[in-house]
Amino acid sequence: MAGVDVRPSSRVDDLSSDRDGHRDGLDRSKASNQGPAAALQSWSATWPASESTRPAHTTNPPLSVWPWIAHLTMHSTLSRLNAVSALATTIVLVLVVLIDLASHSRHTPSGKLHINQLEVVRAKAAWHMDRNIQDFVQTSFTIDADFSPLFDWNTKQIFVSIAANYTSSKHSSNEVVIWDRILRSKNDAHIALNSATNKYGLREVGRSFAAIENATFTLKYNVMPKVGRLIYGNEYASAQIPIPKRQLLPNGDQPKVQRLYY
Repeated sequence: MAGVDVRPSSRVDDLSSDRDGHRDGLDRSKASNQGPAAALQSWSATWPASESTRPAHTTNPPLSVWPWIAHLTMHSTLSRLNAVSALATTIVLVLVVLIDLASHSRHTPSGKLHINQLEVVRAKAAWHMDRNIQDFVQTSFTIDADFSPLFDWNTKQIFVSIAANYTSSKHSSNEVVIWDRILRSKNDAHIALNSATNKYGLREVGRSFAAIENATFTLKYNVMPKVGRLIYGNEYASAQIPIPKRQLLPNGDQPKVQRLYY
């Protein structure tokens, strides 16, 4: 038995493989002469339901079927939703840009800010995180400004503030907001204040204004639209105003430490 030749059996397997390959070639040739839909139907009828049952000699779909498969894939529900959402996003972005360009109002600053008095006091802040004894600048000012031209159909609100700017040995530029207000309609867009005081404490990082000679005060506005970009501007900027030295008592002693509710 050890001398039995098995080559005839191997020859039979080769012939069977050649026959199957020839049949597959005929099927591909036949499918190529049909339309995409007919070729897809013809091929799918012979394609196994699962990968595990697919014979090793089973070929891929014929070339004439691939365009039809791609056509079905491109127009699936997910692809259509993706196309619709991309179009909707583009339209919304274009509308936002057009609204922003159409609602951009040109405002000519005409408001006035007058600093009546500056006084450096030695005090402690009641609500601030830093409650050490230090210098505070108490400010008295007058405002007369009309921001109603900034209101249009796309304006949500306007933020108005007063900022003090000065230079120090540690920092070349310092800006501290000492007062602000939110304008929500044209009815309260005209600000007229006389001898108002700062709403927030004007303090120095070094806790002393002895080395600070002067400061400028700027009335600013920030237009917040319903749709579009924020608009910043200066309504009025004062000249350099000298910061006075802290006053001592007649006998030369330090004044009593005040308690400021900042």
